[in-house]
Amino acid sequence: MPALKGKIAVVTGSGSGIGRAIALCFSQEGAVVFVADRDLHAATAVEAEITAQGGRATAVCVDVSDVASCDEICGRIAGNGGRCDVLVNNAGVGHVGTVLTTSPGDLQRMIAVNVLGVLQMTQRLLPGMIARQTGSVINIASIGGVVGIKDRFGYCATKFAVVGMTKCMALDHAKTGVRFNAICPARVSTPFVTKRIAEYADPAAAYREMTESQPVGRMGTPEEIAKAALYFAGDDSAFVTGSSFIIDGAYSAG
Repeated sequence: MPALKGKIAVVTGSGSGIGRAIALCFSQEGAVVFVADRDLHAATAVEAEITAQGGRATAVCVDVSDVASCDEICGRIAGNGGRCDVLVNNAGVGHVGTVLTTSPGDLQRMIAVNVLGVLQMTQRLLPGMIARQTGSVINIASIGGVVGIKDRFGYCATKFAVVGMTKCMALDHAKTGVRFNAICPARVSTPFVTKRIAEYADPAAAYREMTESQPVGRMGTPEEIAKAALYFAGDDSAFVTGSSFIIDGAYSAG
């Protein structure tokens, strides 16, 4: 039997990259998926992929940093099945910079998406999970939420926050039947990473550095992260909550 048959999942930032891979994976395992992204065109394309494979999905436009947008999308979800069994807080933004080159505006933007986005979506969908005494909240953090990364001052600050929030939510709601876990990937080959590489003066050299800096000599794939999310979404992880699962090709092992 498919691992997520009958479950309703909401995946933010699922118009591309890791979020897209999670949405596709969940659908293949029987879930009805809300493909939530700030880019409705991208979300609609993922919805079409899922339906072409025989799955069920609804593309929705949401800016997780905006309270009104979160209210609107969560209201729509309530009107389409009335529940959320699995919430994947995947939407995120990054920035290259040190404490000296990261402006308050840069940090505020990352906090708005990476931290408040998790807060705002979880606050709206968690009460229904608690009422049903079941559910899974999966926060896509980063290896930058476990160890420091050079020139990622603001990004690491927000991802450390996501890991901490996950642990606190797990403790606060340990007896509700709802589980909270974080996934902490190292570099993954996604359109987001490709765009960041293109910003360097020498993109080819940047790509080599990013792959060679990982002991296994390559970046991860979105599908590898999706498989971890599937584990946390399904019943096989019923005793797992408050964890920070590292998928980094030994990046943090040294």
